Amino acid sequence: MDIVWQSPANPPEAHDYILRNGRRHVRPYYFEFISHVKNRWAGKTIVDLFAEEFKGRPREYYVNAVKCGRIQVDGQNVHISYVVQSSQKISHFLHRHEPPVMACKISVLHKESDVITVCKPASVPVHPCGQYRKNTVVGILQAEYGLTPLFPVHRLDRLVSGLLIFARNADKADMFRQQIEAGMLQKEYIAKVIGVFPEGEQIASANVHYNAREGRSSVEVGDCSSNSSSKGKVACTKFTRISTNGIYSVVLCRPVTGRTHQIRVHLQYLGHPIANDTLYISEHVALRSTEGKGADRAAVITAVHGLPSDDFFVEVQDVKDGDGFHIDPMCTNCPNLAPKGYDGLEEGLWLHCIRYTGPDWSYECPHPDWAVLV
Repeated sequence: MDIVWQSPANPPEAHDYILRNGRRHVRPYYFEFISHVKNRWAGKTIVDLFAEEFKGRPREYYVNAVKCGRIQVDGQNVHISYVVQSSQKISHFLHRHEPPVMACKISVLHKESDVITVCKPASVPVHPCGQYRKNTVVGILQAEYGLTPLFPVHRLDRLVSGLLIFARNADKADMFRQQIEAGMLQKEYIAKVIGVFPEGEQIASANVHYNAREGRSSVEVGDCSSNSSSKGKVACTKFTRISTNGIYSVVLCRPVTGRTHQIRVHLQYLGHPIANDTLYISEHVALRSTEGKGADRAAVITAVHGLPSDDFFVEVQDVKDGDGFHIDPMCTNCPNLAPKGYDGLEEGLWLHCIRYTGPDWSYECPHPDWAVLV
């Protein structure tokens, strides 16, 4: 079989998806990942670099991939002992399996010539990132609605649902950007949290530091007058309780700033984490740098009886007639549709963006149909 290598220039198409058992899968495809050697990678052998930085595959896979030319440096085959240098181009040609997402429809709420609003389902990333490229809001809207180009005005965490706004041209995107920078836009969320949230407006003003390596934020609290350096960014969120049943509370969340995981970590800081947020419901979670998985998936491992990942995640041989993809002999995920460790446990957070308001406009999203609402 002649392999056709896809790149980011290849748009998603409707036939790329398989809907099964409430999950949206992507047919595995051949893809060229391109990266450039970071300073902290320089001086490592090509095999050590991949084995230490990309732990989703065993070391033996990377050895074989280098030997057969599926991993190249500056477009050339290299020896497994080759030492990389800063800024060199690395290409990884692999059989790409994207994680499944929930097979919920992306509803178009409002459509104009230069702006579109949609209701983003939980579990779907907004744009290509990490292991996701086609299984994203941008990819699905392009494949199923023919909507392109799209410029995200704001983003929602992958596990968060709700209102998402896209500009449809660069000028409109720039207008939104200027309004955001001027502090003219306001977002509102609702969250279901643990415990009886206090009455009245509660304000969390605590710096938030995002650890990109671990995919997790933390709150920094200290003496503002001290000379100690802070890695965190100034962050503020306002909360108001809507209802409570004595066990859980539904809370209106108004972020003043927009830090990564800000609402999630501020609710944890106040002692009322989102009720099903495994990443922040406990101070102690497995690190994704050691697990070789996404931060939320590593947290799930910690939450379920402390079982190690190899025992907890059971793979299903799920290839069926008509799925229409090639089984690659080198691939560590074949013959499954999903990559190893993604068995569909993540249903999404009880955190939903309900409203986005500007100086002369306002967009809203319907209330989520959570199974249990206080």
